[in-house]
Amino acid sequence: MTEIQPIEIAGRKVGPGAPCLLIGEVAQAHDGSLGMAHAYVDAIATAGAEAVKFQTHIAQAESSAQEPFRVRFGQQDGTRFDYWKRMEFSEEQWAGLAQHARDKGLLFLSSPFSEEAADLLHRIGVPAWKIASGEANNPLLFEHIAGTGLPILLSTGMSSLEEIDQIVAWIKQRGLPLAIFQCTSKYPSPPEALGLNMLSVFRQRYGAPVGLSDHSGAIYAGLAAVTLGASLLEVHVTLSREMFGPDVPVSVTTSELRQLADGIRFIECALAHPLDKDAAAQEMQSMRQTFNRALVARRDLQAGHRLSRADLTARKPASAGIPAQRLEEILNRPLERDLAAGEFITEADLGL
Repeated sequence: MTEIQPIEIAGRKVGPGAPCLLIGEVAQAHDGSLGMAHAYVDAIATAGAEAVKFQTHIAQAESSAQEPFRVRFGQQDGTRFDYWKRMEFSEEQWAGLAQHARDKGLLFLSSPFSEEAADLLHRIGVPAWKIASGEANNPLLFEHIAGTGLPILLSTGMSSLEEIDQIVAWIKQRGLPLAIFQCTSKYPSPPEALGLNMLSVFRQRYGAPVGLSDHSGAIYAGLAAVTLGASLLEVHVTLSREMFGPDVPVSVTTSELRQLADGIRFIECALAHPLDKDAAAQEMQSMRQTFNRALVARRDLQAGHRLSRADLTARKPASAGIPAQRLEEILNRPLERDLAAGEFITEADLGL
């Protein structure tokens, strides 16, 4: 079995033996509003996540007038470039968001979409690099961030296994800590496209902690992923399904994020306590005596009569007579005394 190498993000262990790291992804849900971005930090912290993640876009460094819209979702921006421009924050504003997250006990993460964005994020102190699916095949970005030595959290939504093999080999050759996300770049992702099977494939293939970057817009996939051993879970978050923006259909609300956080910890507790069924049954002995049944005469029976299945029924409680599970043991035994219909049968009645 492949040994999984855990990693640390700002001192927080990620991998076998550690709780799943729940990441609330803001992405572009702030719609360019700094105040809204700070509101998301507060809401995600309150909902029980451990990390908040943004996307850092610098339009001039990543885009051009030729970039098409994935989905034309509004009239405010004439081009995709204009949209990225409107999503920009200054370095001071990003630093304020990072500090706000740390003050709330959250890890601050943001995906860089250019070398310039990576430089900005490194200056304000991100503890790891979350690489978006669209950047997984950008060697310029990987080469630029490799020297920081920070963990790489790799999304794989647009990559083939061969491409992932090459990326992972490159990362491991440089000794960089690595976690790999199964991600489906469909918005929203239907259940048949989630690829939950890839969690075990990646775990065995790469010996790294695995996670799910979920675009389903519901909590079910995340709960399933944790049950299957995911060490990280990233979900998009919206304050309301009536909010504006391209990511709302793939997001969970903050109340659903709270349910997800609670569900993850519930599942982890259950998985951490395997059941000894025999010991559990022994602990239930008094309850078994109350809820189980004892054998009863179905009709009036005379002394000397040998018991048959037709003579017997079973009623509660088991403590009143011979337990029903001893049926085979008492069949064809003679009665020591007369029994009336409805009487419990005891060992003394059979000379046992």
